[in-house]
Amino acid sequence: MALAEEQNEKHCWVCFATERDDRSAEWVSPCRCKGCTKWIHQSCLQRWLDEKQKGNSGEAVSCPQCGTEYRIMFPKMGPVVYFLQQVDRALSRASPIAAVGVVVGTVYWSAVTYGAVTVMQVVGHKKGLYVMERADPLFLLMGLPTIPVLLVLGKMIRWEDYLVRLWQRYSCKRTPGSVSYLSRWPVDRPGAGDHLSVSRTLCGALIFPSIASLVGRLLFRRVSSNLQRTVLGGIAFVLIKGVLKMYFKQQQCIIQASRHILNYPETHRDRAGGEDDTEDSGHE
Repeated sequence: MALAEEQNEKHCWVCFATERDDRSAEWVSPCRCKGCTKWIHQSCLQRWLDEKQKGNSGEAVSCPQCGTEYRIMFPKMGPVVYFLQQVDRALSRASPIAAVGVVVGTVYWSAVTYGAVTVMQVVGHKKGLYVMERADPLFLLMGLPTIPVLLVLGKMIRWEDYLVRLWQRYSCKRTPGSVSYLSRWPVDRPGAGDHLSVSRTLCGALIFPSIASLVGRLLFRRVSSNLQRTVLGGIAFVLIKGVLKMYFKQQQCIIQASRHILNYPETHRDRAGGEDDTEDSGHE
């Protein structure tokens, strides 16, 4: 009789207390479990749910033993609490979209500002302000952001690599001392020499107008027009940089093709052979 009462006695599988330990505790059987895991204190289950949900009260939680999803019923809310809850849910849903909009807007207005600064830098401060004041606002809002985009796209055109391949195809690339070997080392392969990285492309494109203006002032001082001077400076910079880059890559190819493999030193071979004989005799 005592054994049957002990088997039917409720045990909490969280705190391991029985109903004899606390007669006033509220018990619940929330799942299909039987035996010692059938019953649990209402307060213990709520604490366990809080740990599992981690503040997300709407998240479903299941029994770790039988997999039954717990049925949770909340008390009725007043109209003010219900309204605040709906507002909170709406804000939670709208926050990602608003964040994307803020980022896109920031990038857009940064591009507009950069385009305006570039126009004033290329054609001159006073003339640039005059042109933008006379232009259609819609044209400015659509045209100015395209300036950094076009600069980045232009930076991604690697025309010097194409000329290097032509140079290597029609020039003599045989290594000294070897008549039969022709270098096929791809100097423009990914990871070799100049990396077409995002940061390098972006920085090079955005700083190009400043470099073009500086080169134009140094090389074309006699040109009165600021726009013509900047354009000529940009062309000169691109050509000088391209020639130097082509020369550097061609020299890399020549260095790679001129490599040779050394003979293994006889002293090392003899020493290694002696060590092998010693090990063989030791094994014997």
